[in-house]
Amino acid sequence: MSDEFYRIKRMPPYVIAEVNAMRHAARQAGRDIIDLGMGNPDQPPPQHVIDKLCEVAAKPSAHGYSQSKGIPGLRRAQANYYQRRFGVELNPETEVVVTMGSKEGLSSMATAISAPGDVILAPSPAYPIHTYGFIIAGATIRSVPTTPDE
Repeated sequence: MSDEFYRIKRMPPYVIAEVNAMRHAARQAGRDIIDLGMGNPDQPPPQHVIDKLCEVAAKPSAHGYSQSKGIPGLRRAQANYYQRRFGVELNPETEVVVTMGSKEGLSSMATAISAPGDVILAPSPAYPIHTYGFIIAGATIRSVPTTPDE
């Protein structure tokens, strides 16, 4: 089938993979690289965090899936945060979903609200993951150049 995996073929290179490849090449060339990227802290978590992780990991009830939309208490906490911070009232049962991370959330949201033939206006420069879900859904991305003044 000629159109097999057509959605994957439409995806642009993953920017983090590109940066990781450049960092690896620089290190292989003997350059001294300091990685300030996300997820690469130079300190371990505080001891009380590690202790709590160990405590929870020892509980048999902690080894299953949570609700697909997230733990109710976490959804309520997020709704409360939005109310305090932004003055926005959200129903944690119908308007808050917990995802594994921002990439999954943004991609799922984009594929849910767009379809083939849609045209999406996206600021440029921007973090590429913000457009991946639209590309997967078959939408066309139109870059809108921006400057720090705009």
